[in-house]
Amino acid sequence: MIKTGIVGANGYTGFELMRLLAAHPQAEVTFASSRSLAGEEAAKTYPALRGAYGGMKYSEFSLDEAKKCDVVFACLPHGQSAEICGELVDAGVRVIDLSADYRYDDVSLYESTYKLTHPRKDLCAQAVYGLPEYNRDRIKNARLIGNPGCYVTASVLALKPLADAGLIDKRTVIVDAKSGVSGAGRKADIAYNFNETEGSFKAYGVTTHRHTTEIEEKSGTRVTFVPHLLPIKRGILATIYCDLKADAAEVDKAYARYENEPFVHYLGGELPEIKSVAGSNCCYIGCKAEAKTGRLIAVSCIDNLIKGASGQAVQNMNIMFGLDETVGLPRVGFHL
Repeated sequence: MIKTGIVGANGYTGFELMRLLAAHPQAEVTFASSRSLAGEEAAKTYPALRGAYGGMKYSEFSLDEAKKCDVVFACLPHGQSAEICGELVDAGVRVIDLSADYRYDDVSLYESTYKLTHPRKDLCAQAVYGLPEYNRDRIKNARLIGNPGCYVTASVLALKPLADAGLIDKRTVIVDAKSGVSGAGRKADIAYNFNETEGSFKAYGVTTHRHTTEIEEKSGTRVTFVPHLLPIKRGILATIYCDLKADAAEVDKAYARYENEPFVHYLGGELPEIKSVAGSNCCYIGCKAEAKTGRLIAVSCIDNLIKGASGQAVQNMNIMFGLDETVGLPRVGFHL
């Protein structure tokens, strides 16, 4: 049994990890830490956890307790995760970090994007970017995984096959993406309460959103990224526009790289929707070529909390420990 710990377990990604790991036949949560809720029962915050975790309480972070784990998931805010992850790695614990702190190949790009000085540059070169469809072999032996961002996962899975095959003009990419409110995390902010989001739809972070540089680094393209807030709980739909440099028939060949992937499904000219992926660890991609403009329009959908965060983290854990990467992960969405 894989012993797992979760740091920052009181947020949505922490809850999703606890929910997914409760159904995992070869893993168990041995500690769940929360600085703000230490000593309180997890089921008091999330009653859905009661059936699997009973009276389990959130604890203060303890390096001694963490060292008893085979792997620790860090669900802390950007900038707060790097040092704790460093302590864990130094202590010999394998770490999957759900923040942005170890995602970038170029540390200076991280620092300019997040306006932070990285405290553990020495570990950045060791960290492996946790997008299994592209880094599976490196993930197997990694000590530290930088789990990708949610917008980035949806965007890169759709863009990278096209960019790698040279089918698109890499300077013309527009990612027009929409996310459910859970993408903002579990925080008391008036902008995300029911009265402010229900019946509305808005763009935010235009020209400044921090996922832009991660999308660019991992896809190898230059991107105009415009995120929007949907009045729904979960899910991301990214509509991607780019100039096509080759015959549209080549697009299907590029996406054929996903034929044997358990969680990424190319639908050809059928365009996916959020209800198909919400509740699953899947990414669905469809696209259409527009003859009059020479553009390709690709649509990519994921559940932001699962394939966009906690599910992908469990997928990475499965690979790290030599398991079938589908173990414990849902492949069918809620639909309803």
